[in-house]
Amino acid sequence: MNENRSRDYDYLYKIILIGDSGVGKSCILLRFSDDHFTESYITTIGVDFRFRTLKVDDKVVKLQIWDTAGQERFRTITSAYYRGADGIIIIYDTTDRNSFLHINDWMAEINKYTNDDTCKLLVGNKFDCKDEIEVPTAEGESKAKELNIPFIETSAKDALNVELAFTMITQELIKKKKKKNINSVNNQTKVNLFSDDRDQSSLCSC
Repeated sequence: MNENRSRDYDYLYKIILIGDSGVGKSCILLRFSDDHFTESYITTIGVDFRFRTLKVDDKVVKLQIWDTAGQERFRTITSAYYRGADGIIIIYDTTDRNSFLHINDWMAEINKYTNDDTCKLLVGNKFDCKDEIEVPTAEGESKAKELNIPFIETSAKDALNVELAFTMITQELIKKKKKKNINSVNNQTKVNLFSDDRDQSSLCSC
């Protein structure tokens, strides 16, 4: 999404949450948007989205966060929502190794439907369930390094690192925006210098 000129916020970004069904995408969204957690689990049908505004690096940022269904039969519904995404949070369940093993499948889908410069973050959720951990922190870190994306572990239940996860990806989005603006200014400067050189050469006497 493009920068919005409204006085209410400086940037508006679309972020989608993806991962297997049951990894806690809806719980993470609910914790971040409403600071609430519920033990009752209802599979998301299709998609759901919420807004949350936060201040990051002196910028007011409005996030439109999409919770996409993780079940295989919903893939054809959710694939359209990858388009236009500024950031993607790939979530796995630290107590479910299969959800971790499916990360590459999700990355293949991301690469199919998004641009290479889309910001990504790998999240290992349910970190509060220490006795049930099937994916150690080191494995999550290794996978993130392999994918060349940031990594963090969260607990929607205990509100551990949920806010930080969204702050991290927002910081990356702002950084990318600033870099893009700088490159745009530099390119424009080069064009202007080239134009000035041509104007000067046209004034030279033969």
